[in-house]
Amino acid sequence: MEAVKLKKKDCKIVVAVDESEESMYALSWCLCNLISQTTINKLILLYVKPPPPVYSSLDVAGYIFSGDVIRALETYGNDLVNSVMGRAEDICGKFSSDVNVEKIVSSGDAKDVICKIVNRIKPDTLVMGSHGYGFFKRAFLGSVSDHCAKHVQCPVVIVKHPEKI
Repeated sequence: MEAVKLKKKDCKIVVAVDESEESMYALSWCLCNLISQTTINKLILLYVKPPPPVYSSLDVAGYIFSGDVIRALETYGNDLVNSVMGRAEDICGKFSSDVNVEKIVSSGDAKDVICKIVNRIKPDTLVMGSHGYGFFKRAFLGSVSDHCAKHVQCPVVIVKHPEKI
């Protein structure tokens, strides 16, 4: 009897990552539960930096911003990107070597940027972590994952960290 070979199907998954433990847990969960041996997997790590601040020569309190301060803030932002993506790559390295990992870094309001990029690249799934905010915090801060679940054109998996349940 001949062994049946499963046809490999392409699967593109976007995981939104940030500095939080919740997003890193969502990435781990994705690698454990959504990555399959019967697919050719492409995992896209999406990080959205806050929009760059716009400075005038004087701030509200009348202090002058020097070029050194602005450069220091930009360096900090770049270091943060490298830190988050480094942590995410370490997690990917622990799970599987046959996953093709791509990184996308953008800047702006997270909920809008994630929706725009996800709708442009058309993945099979978007995976996001949940910060587990309560009703009042979500009402004031808004929920990026709730917004994305309503506005992207693909299935969305929102992963809750077990300690937040």
